[in-house]
Amino acid sequence: MEADPSEKAIMHYLQKGVGYVAKEGEDVVGVYVLLPTRPYTIELVNIAVASFYRGKGIGKKLVSHAISISREEGYHTMEVGTGNSSAEPLMLYQKCGFRIKGVDIDYFPKHYEEKIVENGIECRDMIRLSRELK
Repeated sequence: MEADPSEKAIMHYLQKGVGYVAKEGEDVVGVYVLLPTRPYTIELVNIAVASFYRGKGIGKKLVSHAISISREEGYHTMEVGTGNSSAEPLMLYQKCGFRIKGVDIDYFPKHYEEKIVENGIECRDMIRLSRELK
């Protein structure tokens, strides 16, 4: 729920994609879902790291794992979207080789009932990023 406040959207991701969980002992430290979208293209969605474990490189490990799995399964491109107010994820994705490919203006007000605010900024636009997996 930290990565996406819509339980309905999360359930949709899990029905269409495959969820992965990272654990340390019995603690869940991170999660993500891989969602096939088009031939040879997969989207990384709902990636989240538990607040206590942030800043320890787990997000980067999750993204690297997602890239490895997707390559092994024959995908050529990985896409990911994040909010305009999500500074940390935006930096992480770029560090992992993703490039900005577009912006969906007013994505969040159109798709979410409640206003989302992060870092004191209203989350309005979806920043779309992609990277080649070959």
